[in-house]
Amino acid sequence: MEKKWEDMTPEEKKQQRFRWWLEPDIEFVSQEAKQAFKARARRLIDVYQVKEPDRVPVSLPVGNMPAYLDGTDLHTVMYDHDRLIKAWERFNREFEMDTFSSPALVLPGRVYDLLDCKLYQWPGHGLPDNATGIQFVEGEYMKPDEYDLLLKNPSDFWQRVYMPRVFGAFESFRYLQPYTSIIELPAVNFIPYSRPDVQATMQRLIDIGQALAVWSEVIGDFSRRAMASGFPMLRGAMAKAPFDTLGDTLRGTQGIIMDMYRQPDKLLEALEVITKLTIDAALASANASRGLMVFFPLHKGADGWMSRKQFETFYWPSLKRVVNALVNEGIIATLFAEGSYETRLDSVNEFPRGAVAWMFDKTDMAKAKKALGDKCCISGNVPTSMLVTGQPAEVKAYCRQLIETCGKGGGYILSGGANIDNGNPENLRAMMAAAREYGVYRK
Repeated sequence: MEKKWEDMTPEEKKQQRFRWWLEPDIEFVSQEAKQAFKARARRLIDVYQVKEPDRVPVSLPVGNMPAYLDGTDLHTVMYDHDRLIKAWERFNREFEMDTFSSPALVLPGRVYDLLDCKLYQWPGHGLPDNATGIQFVEGEYMKPDEYDLLLKNPSDFWQRVYMPRVFGAFESFRYLQPYTSIIELPAVNFIPYSRPDVQATMQRLIDIGQALAVWSEVIGDFSRRAMASGFPMLRGAMAKAPFDTLGDTLRGTQGIIMDMYRQPDKLLEALEVITKLTIDAALASANASRGLMVFFPLHKGADGWMSRKQFETFYWPSLKRVVNALVNEGIIATLFAEGSYETRLDSVNEFPRGAVAWMFDKTDMAKAKKALGDKCCISGNVPTSMLVTGQPAEVKAYCRQLIETCGKGGGYILSGGANIDNGNPENLRAMMAAAREYGVYRK
């Protein structure tokens, strides 16, 4: 009798997720494509389990480069789905990779416009039309005296305080009543919905939903066709370390630094709340697609950003709880250590073998391999500057060194330190060539 999900061990759940990934519900274009899909997926499964695959896999740091190689730009593809798909299809045809490059992170510009998003600047809105990326707008979107509002009712705080600050479209939500106050006379609580500005917000939400429905169908069709051609997609979700949610999304860098000194107890209480919310959201999102992993861009835990004591007090414990919750569900947490993490390496190898993957930006990869390589898949870290301005021979030599340093025993993915939007495409081909020439395991 097949085990129920709740009776499985974390390892059994992970192996089931691997099986789901290996056997997608799609019709391949040919038997050759099916075999190629399974070979590529198996290569990645082996490396995530810290085993030796047939060769070192490569994750090309693509970013928005497909748009520029196709003669267009980010501004255009944010507003033109046809140009978006055309550019990424061309890129995937010309660069044979271990997975396919997806345009799923190029969200539709119309949605940003409808939201009147204050968190970002994008081409044509705060940035020049020819800007190659999107910029986060640092701000204090939660005030220092609002911790109690967050702790008392997080959902109400987000709806009636936070969202009106970061999305102009939700300005009218300040006038709504909290849903928790509904008892016997619900009509009283819904009077604010008679306001013209609230009704306009509701119509805008419908417009946003319609725009996202079109975009989602376009992206979904692209992904299905790419997989049918033999290229796997790493299904899953994205989350943030609880401290980063507070430090990026709510308090801002200056605010969170002051809170560590001025109100550390409130900060720790808030981290408890955010941790629970993060776990629930990450599990729901990953399970909705039978996902294999959850990706975390780690922003504020890097070397030099906070002290060792602060890292072990404010940053790591809550993130560790989130990761453990994912591990218990057989989900691989992929932690992208932005900047350098060399002073953290000796304190973060706390998970079962094959349960966590680390991506490194500027960390010394030899040190990362020594500290984590026995239990964790690691990837990185061809310098972004080299990929943008260097020469293919230089890139290939650097990749060879990385493979020889980190590839022994398996568990290594060759990748960039960060994504690139412009640069020499031959440097990406040099990365693939290095893996095929120097990354084959002899058995």
